[in-house]
Amino acid sequence: MLTSDFDYHLPEELIAQSPPERRDGSRMLVARRGNGALTHSLFSRLPSFLEAGDCLVFNDSRVMPARLIGRRAASRQADGGGAAVEVLLLRDTGDMVWECLTRPGRKTRQGQRIVFGEPRDGDFPLTGVITEEKEDGIRLIRLQSETPLNEALGRLGSVPLPPYIRETLADVERYQTVYSKHTGSAAAPTAGLHFTPETLDAVRSIGAETRFITLHVGLGTFRPVKAADISGHKMHTEYYHIPDETAEAVVRAKREGRRVVAVGTTVCRALESADCGGGVKPGAGSTGIFITPGYDFKVADAMLTNFHLPQSTLIMLVSAFLGHQKTMTAYAEAVKERYRFYSFGDAMLIL
Repeated sequence: MLTSDFDYHLPEELIAQSPPERRDGSRMLVARRGNGALTHSLFSRLPSFLEAGDCLVFNDSRVMPARLIGRRAASRQADGGGAAVEVLLLRDTGDMVWECLTRPGRKTRQGQRIVFGEPRDGDFPLTGVITEEKEDGIRLIRLQSETPLNEALGRLGSVPLPPYIRETLADVERYQTVYSKHTGSAAAPTAGLHFTPETLDAVRSIGAETRFITLHVGLGTFRPVKAADISGHKMHTEYYHIPDETAEAVVRAKREGRRVVAVGTTVCRALESADCGGGVKPGAGSTGIFITPGYDFKVADAMLTNFHLPQSTLIMLVSAFLGHQKTMTAYAEAVKERYRFYSFGDAMLIL
């Protein structure tokens, strides 16, 4: 299929610039995989579309303060008077080396030293050296911190918002899920932003169960597709971890004929990546799975998601799950009915 097959027209004013007043205050479009029927509803009514025995799986990754503003260092160690450089940390590769994106990329070549914060006694609290230039603008940066890195990022970094959000977010916790636990994502698993503690209780009260996995969202999720033919796109890998109790719950649900509901495309990718034939393998792994129409889903039976960018890997995954034509029809209906799109936008439940 062509990347252009997943294009659609979206008026700019439908791109949500801020979260709704209440997390559960969004609208929800319900799509049926069988016949493509569409129902307009509200996210607060989610429990009414679920069944006793449903196993909902959530991504409890937390967005890290991955955006750093530094300066290119000159030849002398204490000289931090160079031009500004923005660094977006993507993935920890070990030994204080991270995959990252830099801006301006053409100014951050291999060997470039970048300093963050203000120097004290000639030393900066956080420094980095670009050790390698990779494809798609990715750099490897070796960090050195005078304090534990998580402390340094807490002081010097900020939570990155998607580039299509131009408004300042008054409360950065609104870009975290209420159940976020394990820090490591460069972007939020946005399907979970709709949930409140009360919603989770309401889901459990009907007899559904809630389980958690961790997938740290990185470039693999939000990198644009540049190839004209989708077969030419290569996904970057992302770290995931599936606890024993989640794997066991999913196996029981599948064995007993109960639905596994993936809350978000990241959960869907993690579960499908961990499929081991009739079950889900627990533990840590990395996934570069690229799900497109024609894929045979082994684990997920239903999915809650947001409305995604045109020509993105995420709308391709949704098209694989719901069907390409049904997905494009649903998106056209959402545009017609003035749904809010992207990270802070409305929800779509696919049953």
